Amino acid sequence: MPAFMHPRDVGLFLRSARTDARIERLRPALGTAGALETLYAADPDPWAAASSRYRYQSRKYEVLMSLLPARRYLRALDLGCGLGLLSRHLAVRAESVVGIDISPSAVARARALHADQPNLLFEAHDVLNLPSSFDGSFDLVVVADVLYYLTPLPDTLLKAIALRIADLLAPGGLCMLVNHYFFRLDPESRRSRRIHDAFNWSSRFTLQDETRRAFYLVSLLSEASETTREEWPA
Repeated sequence: MPAFMHPRDVGLFLRSARTDARIERLRPALGTAGALETLYAADPDPWAAASSRYRYQSRKYEVLMSLLPARRYLRALDLGCGLGLLSRHLAVRAESVVGIDISPSAVARARALHADQPNLLFEAHDVLNLPSSFDGSFDLVVVADVLYYLTPLPDTLLKAIALRIADLLAPGGLCMLVNHYFFRLDPESRRSRRIHDAFNWSSRFTLQDETRRAFYLVSLLSEASETTREEWPA
């Protein structure tokens, strides 16, 4: 067990697995958006992300902040913010932070939890249908533990998402991409690898750094709209 993990953190992974399994059961009837809204409407913290019982998630947020270049950001976007816990960390490094989530119940909860944070704004949006008013307005976009909930996730959709997220960035802006990564050959890790490869091969991004921790993978990419790099193969 990694040194920063407490034995109780095993319970966090078990709870997360149960929550993900429930999404899969609800998805055929409700779709992904409906499944997530059902979870948040029934439980204010479906993944126990805010629970003081577990150490793993808070430590993970601290590590993610340490991997960002040490500078002040003007405007950051937390894509798929859930309860806004990572958004709050970003608010220490950015003048303003927008957290978005597809679940209105999650957004309402995030607003209530962070009402004391004046530079935090939470809105309900779908990652597949983001407003054009967002384009070019962020110098940092964080996409943490979100995209693998999109099912199905063909390569064509991954490429389109990478391009859409690049559109959100101001010239030279940064994208931090984070996904669960366990044992490399398990299905979840292979899906995460595909997501990161799609962003890495996009002509709109240049990979600055890639870091693997227990149990997640982090890519830091800079917006590079003028690059002539070959696009990810179809």
